[in-house]
Amino acid sequence: MSTSAPDAALPQPPRPERRPHRREHHGDVVDDPYEWLRAKEDPDVLAHLEAENEHTRARTAHLEELRAALFAEVKGRTQETDLSVPAREGSWWYYGRTVEGQQYGLACRAPVVDEDSWTPPAAAEDGSLPGEQVMIDANVEAEGHEFFSLGAASVSPDGARLAWSSDVTGDERYTLRVRDLTTGEDLADEVPGAFYGATWSADSAVVHYTVVDDAWRPHEVRRHRVGTPAAEDDVLFREDDERFWVGVGRTRSRRFLVVSAAAKTTSEVHVLDTRDPEGELRVVAPRREGVEYDVDHVVLPQPDGSVRDRFLVLHNTDGAEDFALSVVDTDDPRPERWEEVLPHEPGRRLEDVSPFARFVAVSYRRDALPRLAVAPLTAEAIGTPVEVEVDEELFAVGAGGDRAFDSPTLRFVRTSFVTPPRVLELDVATGEQHLRRETPVLGGYASEGYVQRRVWATAPDGVRVPVSVVARRDVADAVAAGEPAPLVLYGYGSYETSIDPSFSISRLSLLDRGVVFAVAHVRGGGELGRHWYDDGKTLTKVNTFTDFVAAAGALVEQGWTTPQRTVAMGGSAGGLLMGAALNLAPDAFAGVLAQVPFVDPLTSILDPSLPLTVTEWDEWGNPLADPEVYAYMKGYSPYENVAAVDHPAVLAMTSLHDTRVLYVEPAKWVARLRELGTGDRPVLLRTEMDGGHGGPSGRYKGWEERAFENAWVLDVLGAASAPLRS
Repeated sequence: MSTSAPDAALPQPPRPERRPHRREHHGDVVDDPYEWLRAKEDPDVLAHLEAENEHTRARTAHLEELRAALFAEVKGRTQETDLSVPAREGSWWYYGRTVEGQQYGLACRAPVVDEDSWTPPAAAEDGSLPGEQVMIDANVEAEGHEFFSLGAASVSPDGARLAWSSDVTGDERYTLRVRDLTTGEDLADEVPGAFYGATWSADSAVVHYTVVDDAWRPHEVRRHRVGTPAAEDDVLFREDDERFWVGVGRTRSRRFLVVSAAAKTTSEVHVLDTRDPEGELRVVAPRREGVEYDVDHVVLPQPDGSVRDRFLVLHNTDGAEDFALSVVDTDDPRPERWEEVLPHEPGRRLEDVSPFARFVAVSYRRDALPRLAVAPLTAEAIGTPVEVEVDEELFAVGAGGDRAFDSPTLRFVRTSFVTPPRVLELDVATGEQHLRRETPVLGGYASEGYVQRRVWATAPDGVRVPVSVVARRDVADAVAAGEPAPLVLYGYGSYETSIDPSFSISRLSLLDRGVVFAVAHVRGGGELGRHWYDDGKTLTKVNTFTDFVAAAGALVEQGWTTPQRTVAMGGSAGGLLMGAALNLAPDAFAGVLAQVPFVDPLTSILDPSLPLTVTEWDEWGNPLADPEVYAYMKGYSPYENVAAVDHPAVLAMTSLHDTRVLYVEPAKWVARLRELGTGDRPVLLRTEMDGGHGGPSGRYKGWEERAFENAWVLDVLGAASAPLRS
């Protein structure tokens, strides 16, 4: 394993000053000597972060040539001038496209030529469509900014205006604007402090948006009337319970505005007819602790030629742990009137419904894989869903890309670890599937040269944990013959988020150097249904960490790798997993790549004034009020359980302006690892000084960051000089 330039003196890492800081809760007193690093505006803190960046640059300077090669491989495999499959809505085809050499994409539309055709038109050589109108060129909007993120991009129902927003610092506070699509100019309307999306009224006169409070929690929905000052916007909905986030959107039919207030395990939905933008919201079902539900609108044709408006309600009432689907009339949606149409089925986790004018798409997961089915409409509700078949062992399939409610086809995306994303359209009337696009992978990629498999690990409590593995076919054959390979083990395991099979061009650079990539589908995620989530949160959170360590052990036992050739990788809440696994089993890994890692969770969750803390109590527990939760979290917090042992090599990646996981957490963690570690393997911190939770903005900057990470991984695995297999 190589982690430094072999012929150069090793630079010494920064050693932040220890400053006394007392934390006391439930009779427990803790001295936290690195808490002073939280003072973001302190020149000493910024100087320390810059010193850490310089140290990381010095310790990884020998990888510069490899990083350049990895970047070139991603660039060479990517079709840089490209466009998405156009999606029809009204008299326009909407699509996004990219241009070689430009960091950001373009949001475009082109007029529909044949009103009777739903087949997407072909693009010209430059990627444009006839009559193209560029609604937003993010490259133009990003000029003069080190960071740029596009939030909302919502076209008004009359097609004349675009509500769009941008963030130029990385803190996820957006400025909302309204653009006249006839002239291409922005109107005087400017709304600061908006959060992500924007939703129009039916008359194209009102834009609904959310704003955040001091804790970065979306807590209000406001109405902005185009042409009026933002100061005159009124509050349509306000949520005062600090556990709840607020969101606003529309049903797919565009008939109803939907305002959702949701905590981790409780939700409440309010609706408003978009034809009455000045009206008042009405609740579908008052919130009940532990009850979650979502609402969409379906229009059911009746035998006499009329239609019946009904809500589709996806919910977990009456013990429906993996959710059920009901319908109810829109004029009286009380829960006692809900009629079940898809009953709860243990092991089939219903996740979403997408109603169209002629059918309904149902998304769910079974056997740790996401699936898609289509159900016809009946006069009362929906018929029996028919599942879309996929001929791979591991896959992900889901509806996406359709804009029009009256589309006769269902667009969906299918992918896997070895299959680039494919956009297909299902003709619901005939059952025929039409391939509209497969993401190009240049340079002669052939999926037949790679294999993906599902293997299993056994956790300490006897639970079987699924693990997905992808490798080159020749590497898998060598493993079967008794030759372990270098391996990257990825994990997340929080918020019921599932890590589904997906294709990655940058991952090919690892696979083609003989590295195996594996995903441990640990508890805390949602791969095996709601119970999988419940068994990896609050006072069962440790299951997430022991599952991951068990997965690492199983991959060694099954001959895939050895501990000396394994790197663990995870980000955000998955970064918490990285830190906890490192403490539990430091000998199980040669290295740990922790991206924006949540490694000081107890300090954060104890402070309600910090961004997002109160909303997280349903996920982790409330250590401020509950001594048991406090003791439990203290028992697994990575920062508070660093031991004086020989730790694996560590690379922690963070961003100065991240509001979800503050930079101070990895900064403190790295300092403590260096202070207590007894070995000589490097512990590195890299802070993106102009980024957010997702790192730097722009696709080329993103590729550079992936190249930096992958070069470090290959170096730790001893594969930095491995030949690139063709």
